[in-house]
Amino acid sequence: MAAELVGDMSATNALDVVIEGVAALRGEAATQNLETVLGRLAKTAIVAVADADAVSVTQLEDGVPRTVASTDDAVIALDECQYAAGRGPGLQAATPLRPVRVAGADRDRFPEFTIAAENAGIRACLSVPVLLDDRDPGDVVGAFNVYSYRVEAFDPFDERLLRLLTTAASAAIGNARGWQHASTHAEQLATALVSRAEIDQAKGVLMAVHGFTSDQAFRHLKQISQRTNTKLNQVARKFMQDCTTDRLSKREPGGEAAGDSV
Repeated sequence: MAAELVGDMSATNALDVVIEGVAALRGEAATQNLETVLGRLAKTAIVAVADADAVSVTQLEDGVPRTVASTDDAVIALDECQYAAGRGPGLQAATPLRPVRVAGADRDRFPEFTIAAENAGIRACLSVPVLLDDRDPGDVVGAFNVYSYRVEAFDPFDERLLRLLTTAASAAIGNARGWQHASTHAEQLATALVSRAEIDQAKGVLMAVHGFTSDQAFRHLKQISQRTNTKLNQVARKFMQDCTTDRLSKREPGGEAAGDSV
């Protein structure tokens, strides 16, 4: 009875650690980069899972795996061994969409990983898939990989704890992707606005100097762009730079009389 009570208390404490860790990140995930958020979740797993000695997080980006967070650089080599071989618990967890546990020698399933783990002193590994959206089980974005030096490590309760953490990881990855998309869109919009301003400036000079209409000035720039195989905004920028250089040279002693002609 006493042993059961101790076990229940340990489980409660572990669950509290996970809940507190997730709650602490809830308000910060949107303002921190992905690696920072997943790194903190990995550290939470180290505390919550009794037999965990190291944790790494694998992310699949366009089907290509990479380790985006780790509590110990030594296990990054184990992850990379899986990536090179194309098989291992971290990659396997993403296929059937369920946790994969490896304990002791498991050379039939993952020979490359098993040898690398033995050399590193790792005796057990538990990998849990990370889904971007629980409603779409096909959208797998990686896995949480928990490593232990003890062959008896990890049980069903540990799996449930990691599932809580992977839910938080899913939200973090989703937020990071959303932020990146918004950031990229903003950068593209800013570039487009700058390009438009450069083109408008060049058109204005052509209209003032040569008496072109707006359409004629645009066609003139476009013809140069097509003839030189250069982007339109770059043609406009070069045109304005040449105009500025020409004006400066006319103001120098010995040059032509100062003027605004192009």
